[in-house]
Amino acid sequence: MPGATNDPAPTVGDGPLDAAAAMRLALAVSARVHGTTSPNPPVGDVVLVRDGRVAGTGATAPPGGPHAEVAALAAAGERARGGTAVVTLEPCAHHGRT
Repeated sequence: MPGATNDPAPTVGDGPLDAAAAMRLALAVSARVHGTTSPNPPVGDVVLVRDGRVAGTGATAPPGGPHAEVAALAAAGERARGGTAVVTLEPCAHHGRT
């Protein structure tokens, strides 16, 4: 898979991540959907709880589906409250399809 490493990706509940590690994970999540999201970019999002542990991840779905932010927040659920979202592209802030 493009952008993948030999290191296993952190999962929900693994140890805390710093900003650089969280971005590497978000990039790996986005690489999983590369080529499937056009005309939208393949975006990855990692939601961290306050202590830096992964609460949820998400990637952009094909057109008509949720963007990465929506998917990651849904995966994180209540654990997202007060946390941090690390996104590979500026979050979408317009009204339209999603």
